[in-house]
Amino acid sequence: MMIDDVERYIALRRSLGFKLAKTSRNLKAFASYAADQGNTHIRIMTAIAWATAASTPDSRHRRLQEIAIFARFLHAEDTGHEVPPHHLFYRPKLRPAPYIYAAEELERMLDAAGNLRHQKPSPLRRHVYVMLLGLLAATGLRISEALNLRLDDLLPDGTLHIRQTKFNKSRLVPMHPTVVEAFNAYLEVRQRFAGIADHVFLSVDAKPLGVRTVHCNFQAILRKAGIGQGRSRRPRVHDLRHTFATRVLEQCAASREDVARDFVSLSTYLGHSDVSHTYWYLEATPSLMGDIAAAAEALVAGEVA
Repeated sequence: MMIDDVERYIALRRSLGFKLAKTSRNLKAFASYAADQGNTHIRIMTAIAWATAASTPDSRHRRLQEIAIFARFLHAEDTGHEVPPHHLFYRPKLRPAPYIYAAEELERMLDAAGNLRHQKPSPLRRHVYVMLLGLLAATGLRISEALNLRLDDLLPDGTLHIRQTKFNKSRLVPMHPTVVEAFNAYLEVRQRFAGIADHVFLSVDAKPLGVRTVHCNFQAILRKAGIGQGRSRRPRVHDLRHTFATRVLEQCAASREDVARDFVSLSTYLGHSDVSHTYWYLEATPSLMGDIAAAAEALVAGEVA
């Protein structure tokens, strides 16, 4: 039965490091639908009909793409399986332009975090948000990575061990000495209220801080700091990561070899699965594009000369 093929396929890909929680649910639902249609093999029309039932264009595209990859896997063993056209529902997505925080805005943000209203159930509130936002700005971590940090992830040499994050990767993130100093001061305060909890960032009753809570408090901090209030699209926590990457790229050397090395280093530091995701920061930041274009012209002129 096709459901058995789904289980085998998911097990194989998970053994290679993929998580596939949503893919597993989708393919099992498709296998059940196909069985109801009397299909023993994947049929293009059945796949399209099932994908079409999704509520959004993105969901339709994802469904058909997942079936197409699964179908290619089965087709290699049994040519009776048909492979659907996975681009049928594709629609190009435009990534929103990031908000790049100025250094002065980051200072105001940290000042506002340090002046958040005291909450008795959460005595660490001010300390948590000053440290969390400072860490995100100084390291470019994803918010999920920061919130998942445990005490054992803080290595003695001032390095963070980021475990099993996006794309099922782990990596080491060195911190600047000033960040290490701030972290140590935060941990001293945290120790008085944490009990046996081992998450670095805690909320009410020493429970792990949730991402929704962070987003809510972040908007309150932006209002206090007077940042981005007149914009139709408010700055986000994730824009701290964009800001970090942009500032790093602004400091890249001009030679071709140095630029290539810096890009690979930054891509690894940020935990990108492909260096092309790092190149996007050039495209998203006009000033960087101008700098790179000028550097490229200078390199070409030097080679011609």
